[in-house]
Order: sequence, then structure tokens, then C-alpha cells
Amino acid sequence: MLRISQVKLPVGHTGEQLEKRLEKILGISPEMLLEYHIRKRSVDARKKPELFYVYTIDARVKKENAVLKRMKGRVEKAEENPYSLPESGTEKMTAPPVIIGSGPAGLFCAYLLAQAGMNPVVLERGAPVRERKKDVETFWETGILNPSSNVQFGEGGAGTFSDGKLNTLVKDSCGRNRFVLETFVKFGAPEAILYEQKPHVGTDILIRVVEAMRNRITEMGGTFHFHTQMTDLFPDTCELEINGRTRIEAGVAVLAPGHSARDTFEVLYRRGVPLEAKAFAVGVRVEHPQKLIDTAQYGREERGSLPAAAYKLTAKLENGRGAYTFCMCPGGYVVNASSEEGRLAVNGMSYHDRAGGNANSAVIVTVTPEDYGSGHPLAGMAFQRKLEERAWREGRGKVPVQRFEDYRANRVSTCFGAVLPCIKGAYTMGNVRRIFPEYLAESIENGICAMGKKIHGFADGDTLLSGVESRTSSPVKLIRNQDFVSEIPWIYPCGEGAGYAGGITSAAMDGMKVAEAIIRKYAPPES
Repeated sequence: MLRISQVKLPVGHTGEQLEKRLEKILGISPEMLLEYHIRKRSVDARKKPELFYVYTIDARVKKENAVLKRMKGRVEKAEENPYSLPESGTEKMTAPPVIIGSGPAGLFCAYLLAQAGMNPVVLERGAPVRERKKDVETFWETGILNPSSNVQFGEGGAGTFSDGKLNTLVKDSCGRNRFVLETFVKFGAPEAILYEQKPHVGTDILIRVVEAMRNRITEMGGTFHFHTQMTDLFPDTCELEINGRTRIEAGVAVLAPGHSARDTFEVLYRRGVPLEAKAFAVGVRVEHPQKLIDTAQYGREERGSLPAAAYKLTAKLENGRGAYTFCMCPGGYVVNASSEEGRLAVNGMSYHDRAGGNANSAVIVTVTPEDYGSGHPLAGMAFQRKLEERAWREGRGKVPVQRFEDYRANRVSTCFGAVLPCIKGAYTMGNVRRIFPEYLAESIENGICAMGKKIHGFADGDTLLSGVESRTSSPVKLIRNQDFVSEIPWIYPCGEGAGYAGGITSAAMDGMKVAEAIIRKYAPPES
């Protein structure tokens, strides 16, 4: 198999044109091209509105060695690095491995442990994903919150109700990233995620993928328990308390609770599980017409067959802080992502078609333990809660929304301008600026203004802001060693909630790493 890079064709080209370009690059006749598949595809918009797709293609051809020798420098041998499970260890477990949380980290950890014959038990405080979908929609329609089954909690984790982006900056030489993408495709995601530069699934498809993955884990010997929360743990006896009543023994416990499991963090702190406060970021959701972003990125309002355009912006501020966009959702929705009564948080979400009228993203500013006003390991969590309480009061339980012009003037908006909100959940006019301490409010303002110099219209007065975006990542880190184990030797911190990931793919990969560590140490149970 040969790998050909920098294959460039105009957007809108046909499959036949792609084949002819491959044949021309390789200098071969049509009958010599046996098969090919796309390895990567990105959009080149440097000469907008003239747009191109740039491909990396893997092709199988006749007389491969001769073609490779002739094309040296332009073409290389395609080196595959397929993922494989490690060999099992020899130490015996006295009970099955227990995984707390069924987000990407917990699911992929369970998937690998099940493949290794270790019969994992998954405890999920929330509902199965289809029941969870109904709970979330009920909350958006009525404002009645289920604290255990919502945008943050339930099968699939917080990423299920997001844009479903699968790109990651994690360096990977073991094939884990590719394995994650291939696994999603195996369970129902579109094949295009294997080669798109910025792969994305969308909430509607993620729901089906998560359910199918759970069913396969069950077929391989895994067990799922929903509406089942770990409410305590006992370090000396390897036991977990469930729902405040029952104790179960765990051979090992994988702690993958997600970044919003605040009551779980409190239990861990009380029981002496080593943890520390970490930096994260807070800010607002901004909404713009998707056509504005399409025009800025593609040079034309009508994008044709191209996907809704995305952006990624950063700004270095005079006060030394940095502002940046996060979790950008083309054609998406701002969602009420609250999980605690009397507190309000927002996030962004897209369906697979990204057909919504607005683009939204978080504009956020990093906060560090120095900002929390306390050296307590859970001080970042308290900082989040304080902002969310202000947001809840500002909107009286609804998502507070404000025009950027009014945000800058520190006044409540009274009407919408050119941008109408695309929000899941009730919303109301408010003063989003009042949610933040002034040093953060000013940083957000200056960040948006700086970003307006990069995308025309980004900082227009009618740009909509809503808040508070506070769940960008975990406010704590659960300390683990190079073997992925806590100071308490049967506990394995894992994923985004534990402070070791920052998105669906990185969390899934961390779940794999933890599973590998368990497999290398322990033998599967005797049948």
C-alpha cells in the first residue's frame, strides 16, 4: 500500500476526477490502480472564495515497488500501526473490576476489559442514554431538573450532548486514536470521521453509538448498572457504597466520574484519595449567524457541499491572561447544561447535520488556583459553583442572554438585534457581565474584541452572549502514578473528571490506557 500526500482538487470534484489525479501523480494507467481509500481530508481556503480539498490517499497498485522507487519523495510506503491489547498479567482479582462512570473514558475502559475477558462492572449514576435523552428534553421544555440524569450525567457522559468533535491534540504512537475512531464507526458513526481533519459525530448519532457499544460490552461479559451512584468508598477493604445503602467489593475501581461529579469529589477528599485543585477556564457562549462564519472562512455565504464552517481563535490580553474559543459548534445550539439545583451552566451542542442557523462557541479565560481564594483541593469546584449561582440568579433559573454591546456597557439587554438565539432550554434577557468578577468580565470583553479583528463581525454589538460556561474541564486532578494507580493501590483515576483528558477522544484514549494497565497486571477470572 502506498501513501500519497497533498492531493489537491477543487471542492465539488467527482470520484472519477480523484482517481485520474491519483493515476497522474503516480504515473500509472487506470488498470494499475487496484484500490484506494482516503486517509485524511482537509479544506484549503487560502485562495477563497476558490476552495480546495487536500487529501492523503492510501492506494494499492500493481508493481508497487517500482512505482515507489520512481516516486521517491512524493510517495511513501503506508505504515499501519494497528492497535492491540497487551498480554494479561498473572495477579488474581478477588472481585470483578468496577468502573464508576460510563462516559468515553469509562466506556472504552470497559470495552477493552471486556475484550480481555475481565467481566467489568460499570456503575452509572444516571440513566441509559435513550431514557437520559428524554430527561434532558424534559428539562429543556419544563425547567424540571433531574440531578442524576441530565446534560452532565448519564450514559455516554457530558460529550453525548455536545458537538461530538473527535479531534485531539494527544500524541499517539500506539494506534489508540485510530482505534477510537474505528470503534465509533463500528458502532454506527459515519465512516468520514476516519479521514476528516476535524471529525464530528453529533448528539443524534452519538446516542446510537453509545447504546450499541454498551450492548457489545454486555455480550462480552460486562455488566451495566444505571441509576447507581458510588456514594462512599472504603480504602482498607476495597469496597464501594452504592446509593447510600449497599456495599460491593471491587477487584479494582476505575474512577471515571466526569468533570461535574462534585459530590463524588467530596467523597474522595473525605476518604483521603489524593487530589489537588487544577486550572480550568470559564467564560460565555457567543452566537453568530452561521452565514457570517461561512463568509469569513470560505469567502462566500453559500457554502454548497461544504460543511458549516468552524473557527478557532485565541487572544493574548494586556493583563497577561489569554482568551480563546472552545468547543465551537457550527450550526449548533447553546444548551442549558445545569446539573445542580440553584446553579446554571451552559454548553454548546450540534446534531450531525449542523443545520442550525447560528454558530456558537465558548469564549473563555483560564483561571488558576491563585484565583480561587483558597488553597483547598476543592477550591476550584467552589469557584465554579459561585459563578453558576450568579448565573442562575441573573436568569432566575433561565439562561441569561445579552447583546455584546450591552455587555460592554454593563446593562441588561432589552431586545435582540440581528442575531436571534438558538438555545435549548428557557432563556431570558439579563446582564451576563454581572456573573463574573470584573477582572474576568473585562478579559472576556477584550478577548472578543481582539477576535473581532480576525473575523469581521465577531465583536458586533448584536453578537449574543449567554452564561456561564463553567464546565470546560475538571477543577480537580486525582493524583496517579506512572502505572495509572492512586496512592490507594486498587483505585485507578481515569478520564476528564480525574484531570487527564479534555474531550471525547482524549478521554476514550485515557480509558484505554487505564484498561491496559489493569490487563497487564491482572489475570482474567477463571471460567
